Amino acid sequence: MGIVPRDGTDQFLKLIQNPFNTSLSEKAFWSSFGYSFGAALLFALLFCILRPYNGTVYAPRLKHADEKHAPPPVDKGVFSWVSPVVKTREQVLAEKIGVDATLFLRFTKMSRNLMVVLSVIGLGVYIPLNLIQNTKNGALDHTNVFIRLTPLGVWGAACWAHVIVSYVFDIIICLFIWWNYRAVTRLRRGYFDSPEYQESLHARTLMLTDIPITYRTDTGISQIIDEVDSSGNEFSIVARNVKGLPELIEEHDEAVRELESILAKYLKNPDKLPAKRPRCKTQKGDPCYSEVTKVDAIEYLTSRIERLKADIVEKRKSVDQQKALSYGFASYPNIEEAHNVAYTARNKHPQGTTIQLAPKPSDLIWENLPLDRPRRRWGAFMNNFWVIVLTIVWTVPNALIAVFLANLSNLGSVWPAFSDQLLKNPKTWGAVQGILAPLVTTLFYLVLPVIFRRLSAYAGDYSRTARERHVTQKLYAFFIFNNLIVFSLFSTAWKYVAAVMEAEGDGDVWSAIVNSDPFGNLLTAFCDVSPFWLNYLLQRNFGAALDLSQLLKLTKGYVTRKLFSPTPRERIELSAPPPFDYAAYYNNFLFYTTIALVFAPFQPLVLPVTALYFALDVYTKSYLLLYVFVTKHESGGTFWRVLVNRLLFATLLANVVTTIFIIARRESITQVILMIPLLAVIAAFKWYCRRTFDDEMYFYSKGLHRTDKENLPTKPKNDRVAVRFGHPALYKKLMVPLVHEKANHILNEILRDQSDPNFEDANHYGDTYRMQRLSTHRSQIDGTSNTAFEVVNESQMNFEHFRDREEFREFGGDGDLFSNPSDRSRSSSPAAWQYSRSNSNMSMPLTDGVKESEYEGATYPTGYHPPSTFRPTPLTRQPSEMSADQYHTLSRQGDLSDVNLLDDAAPLGKATSSQSHI
Repeated sequence: MGIVPRDGTDQFLKLIQNPFNTSLSEKAFWSSFGYSFGAALLFALLFCILRPYNGTVYAPRLKHADEKHAPPPVDKGVFSWVSPVVKTREQVLAEKIGVDATLFLRFTKMSRNLMVVLSVIGLGVYIPLNLIQNTKNGALDHTNVFIRLTPLGVWGAACWAHVIVSYVFDIIICLFIWWNYRAVTRLRRGYFDSPEYQESLHARTLMLTDIPITYRTDTGISQIIDEVDSSGNEFSIVARNVKGLPELIEEHDEAVRELESILAKYLKNPDKLPAKRPRCKTQKGDPCYSEVTKVDAIEYLTSRIERLKADIVEKRKSVDQQKALSYGFASYPNIEEAHNVAYTARNKHPQGTTIQLAPKPSDLIWENLPLDRPRRRWGAFMNNFWVIVLTIVWTVPNALIAVFLANLSNLGSVWPAFSDQLLKNPKTWGAVQGILAPLVTTLFYLVLPVIFRRLSAYAGDYSRTARERHVTQKLYAFFIFNNLIVFSLFSTAWKYVAAVMEAEGDGDVWSAIVNSDPFGNLLTAFCDVSPFWLNYLLQRNFGAALDLSQLLKLTKGYVTRKLFSPTPRERIELSAPPPFDYAAYYNNFLFYTTIALVFAPFQPLVLPVTALYFALDVYTKSYLLLYVFVTKHESGGTFWRVLVNRLLFATLLANVVTTIFIIARRESITQVILMIPLLAVIAAFKWYCRRTFDDEMYFYSKGLHRTDKENLPTKPKNDRVAVRFGHPALYKKLMVPLVHEKANHILNEILRDQSDPNFEDANHYGDTYRMQRLSTHRSQIDGTSNTAFEVVNESQMNFEHFRDREEFREFGGDGDLFSNPSDRSRSSSPAAWQYSRSNSNMSMPLTDGVKESEYEGATYPTGYHPPSTFRPTPLTRQPSEMSADQYHTLSRQGDLSDVNLLDDAAPLGKATSSQSHI
C-alpha cells in the first residue's frame, strides 16, 4: 500500500490550499468529546482509588513538610481530598505552598471566571446571530452544524455586533486584570511581611553587576553605592574568580553517580555476584590515560573520584590568587534601607553598573554573573536566533499536520488505498481525526519546554526564576506563531502564493495580487480551522485528569524499582516531592486563553469548552500544589507581569482578527475606525497598571523621610555575606557514593587495595577538612580504598532522611518545605550562633592558626584570603566534642537558629598547612 499521487504535484498543491475540508468535523467533535471526557473520568477515578494507598506519589508534601508548611490532613476516603481543596483559603495557601503556587491558582481561577463570563456573552450574541444570518442568506444550508455556527454568512448591519462585543470583551478582561492586580499586590505585600522574607538575607542584599576593573574591591562596591545612597550602612563583598572549580565539582558528582549506578547493578544480588566485574570507558581527556580505553569500572571511578577531590582541594586553596570578578553584593542591616537604595538606583547605572535586589543564592546562575554586557547581548541574540530557527523548522511538519492529520480525507486523496478505507469506515476515521492531530501536536509541545530551557541557559539570565519567565515568553511566542499563524493560516497564505505563481505563467501577476481578496481568504481560513481548535481544547480536559492521576510518575516508579536497578540516590529522589513546571503550565493556560479569545467570533463554542477546562484545573492543580508538587525556587509571585502582558496581547490579537473580519465584509469604514481605539485602551490600561501597582509589588519601601533614615542602625549585621552569596564551588560539600546496606559486607572484596593501608587515618570526604564521622552507617572497610562510602539501609531510603543534605535540598524547594532556607539571617540571640547545622552528621573543627576575633563579617573557605580592606569574623564552630546525635537533637528542637548556613563548608581563615585538612 504505497502512496500514489493523483495528478502528481497538482493534487498536493490543491490540498494545501484547502486542508480543512469539514466533512468529518461533526464525527471528529463527538469522538473527541467522548474520548476526552471518558479518559478524564477514568483517570479521575483511578486517582480517587489509588490515592489513599500511595502517599509517596499522591501526598509527598504531607509526608515531608514541617508543621507550618504541611497541607491539611486528609483521610483515606475516596473523595476525602475534595474538602481540603475546596475549603483552603488563599491566605492559608500562601503560607503552606508559597506565593508562586498561590499566584498560579489565582491565575487559574481568574481564567475560569473570565471564560465563564465571556461564554455567557459570546454564546448569547454570536450563536443566535450566526445561525440567523447563515439561515437568512441560505448559503450554508447543506454544511455541518459547526460551520453554521461561524460568521461566514454574516453581512451588513449585523457586523456591528462584532464591534460592540469586542468593546465589551476588552472592558471585561481589563476589569478582571485590574481586580486581580490589586489582589496580587496584596499577596506580594504579605510575602514581604512574612517571617521567611523578613528573616532572609537576600531580602536586604543588593547585587551589583558590570563592575569596572578599578572598582572590583569591597571598598569599590561601597564607593559605587555611595553615588546612589551615602548612608554607608552597607556591608560589601566582591566576587572572586573560582576558575575551574564548578567544572571539577560537576565532574566529581557525575563520577559519583556513575559509580553508584554501576555498584547498584553489580551488587543487585550481593550473595551471587556476576562472573565478570563491570567495565567502562575512560573519560576523554583524563590525564591518567593517553587515549580512551576500557578499564575496570569500579577501580577507575573510585580512583577518578579521589583525583578530582584532590584537584578540588588544591583549587580551593588557590582562590585567593585569582582576580576579582565584575559582580558583588552589598548587605544592609534592614530590608527597608536595601529596598530604598534599589528603588533609587532602578534607572541609574553608577560607573556603568546595574544595582538590583539580589535573588536567593540558590536561585542564582553563577556562571552567568561574570558575563559582561556584550557577552550577554550575544547570548540573548543566539538564544533568539535558535528559537527562530526552531520555529521556522517546525513550520513544515506543522503545515503537513494541518493538511493531512487535521483532515484525513486529504490524505485519502493522495493515497488511494487509504481512501478506500476512509469510505468503508467513515465513523472510525472520523474518531481518529478528532484525536490524532491534537494528540501529535500535544506530544511535541511536551518536549518544547525542555528545549527552550536549555537554549535559555546561554542567554545570560542571572537567576533561574528569570530564566523560567523568559522560557514562558518564548514558548508563548512559538505557540502563537506556529499554531495561530502557520497552522491556522497556512492554507490561506498558500492560496495567495499559488494564485501569484499561476498568474506569473499568464503574465498578469499584478492582477492576481490585487484580486486575491486576502482578507476574505483569512476569514474563511479561521472558520475552516475552528473545529480543529474546538477538538484540541476538548482534549485538554483529558490532560488535566492525567496530571491529577500522577499515573506517569506511578508507572515510572514501579518500572524503575521492578525492572531496573535504581541506586539509593535515585530511590531517594523518587520519593521526594517533584518540582512544578511553571513555565510549561503558564504557557498552556495563556495559549488556551488566546485560542478562546481569537476564535470566539468564529466558533463561540471554544469559550465554554475553555471555561470547562479551567474549572477542572482549578481543583486538580489545587490538590497537586497542596499535596504533591513543590516550588523549586520561590520568587514571590514575579510571574504576574509576564502573565498580564501576554493576556493583554491575546486581547489585542483578538481585536486584530475581528478587524480582519470587518474589513473582509466591506460593510462600513466606520466599523473599522471604531476598532482602532481599542489599541489605545489596552495601552492606556497597561500604563495605568504599571504606574499604580508595579513598584508596590517589587519594592518593600520606596524611600524614607530623613527623620526615619536617621533612626536606622549604622552597623550591619554579622551575616557572612561572602559565604551566603559566595560561589557554591568554594564551600559546597561534595557528594559521597551511597550504597545499599545489603552490600556492606562485601564492599571489602569488590574494592581492591589501591593505595593507603591506613585507611582510617587517611580518609577524607572530599572537602578541605578531615572527615571525622561520615555516618552511623558508614562502611567499615580496612585497607581497600580512600573513597568514603555511605551505607544506607532500606528504611532510610527515603527523602525524609536526606532532606537536609545539600545535594537533596532542591527537592524541598531549597529547604522552604521544612523551614530550613539556605539564606536565613541569624537570630539576634548570641547563643543561637554557637553552632552551624550539619547536614551529614559531621563535626567541623576550628581551623588551626586562626583566632576567632581576628576577622569580622564574612566567612571564607580555607585558602581564600579576603582583601586587606575586608576582615571577616569566623563563626564559633560546633565543638568537636559534641556528638553528631546531640547536635542533631538540638537542631530539631530549634536551638540552632542559623540553619544550614555553611553546609559543612571548608574551615575559615588562613590555611597553615595542607596536611592538616587532608
